[in-house]
Amino acid sequence: MFAGRHANVTAVRRKNNEIIFYEVPRTSKPWIQRLKKIPLLRGVVAILESSAKGSQHLNFSMESYAEDELSDPKEAETSAAKPAKKEEKSGWSLSMIVGVAVAGILSFAFGKIVFTLVPAIIEQLLFQNSFNNRVLHNLIEGVIKILFLLSYLYIISLTPLIKRLFQYHGAEHKVISAYEAGAELTVSNVQKFTRLHYRCGSSFIVFSVLVGVIVYSFFHWDSLWERIYLRLLLLPVVLGASYEALRFTNALRDLPVLRFLGYPGLWLQKLTTKEPTDDQVAVSIASFNRMLELDGQVSKP
Repeated sequence: MFAGRHANVTAVRRKNNEIIFYEVPRTSKPWIQRLKKIPLLRGVVAILESSAKGSQHLNFSMESYAEDELSDPKEAETSAAKPAKKEEKSGWSLSMIVGVAVAGILSFAFGKIVFTLVPAIIEQLLFQNSFNNRVLHNLIEGVIKILFLLSYLYIISLTPLIKRLFQYHGAEHKVISAYEAGAELTVSNVQKFTRLHYRCGSSFIVFSVLVGVIVYSFFHWDSLWERIYLRLLLLPVVLGASYEALRFTNALRDLPVLRFLGYPGLWLQKLTTKEPTDDQVAVSIASFNRMLELDGQVSKP
């Protein structure tokens, strides 16, 4: 999926090698746009909005994949003559889109709560009586959280479906890097670029752990339940501060001395991206070009 100024586009290669698109105009309520201008709060809004839209596009891809797996091969051959793009979009009612968006937000919230609370509970059970240094408790919690996250990403990356998803993630990064470098968007050119990118959302995950260690250190707890309560209460603060930290490091990524600030996020992308095939890069190029086309149509007077 690529997000332009005026449209979000996902491209999917069907079994008959036809590439179809799922196109969603980038529209936002005025009150949401106002919230996006408020530091800290804009991070929470952007994350929830990204989770909702990402779920819609991912669901479209999964439905297309499932249809190919279940459809008759002869039907797949004849479907090339049909206007697949319009047909796919017509199957998405407003209620379905809203439902998938809500599911995406809830999934993100549930996952974030689990990855926030489980390491805190483990640290409390293992080290609550070992020392009284609150900062050290938070550091150990952060280490447990990182190990928990890396183990989870590594395990799911071994499954064929997630590995394929991570390959497309890598293809997206390569296309963006090639475009930013001014290279012609051909498969051979794009494959020369790295699959790691500073502005990837994976970097946000690392920052949320590091920022959490700092934020939680300002608050005292006396019991496990109080610690859990504080983690839940401060979660929006941690998300907002992490978003600001990500924006800050992105702004400094061209400064040689400060580029290291973005390195932890790049290291995590070693797990969340995989080297794509030429076919996957071709699909990503098609999606990016379609996004540019739609943006250009809106920008015309």
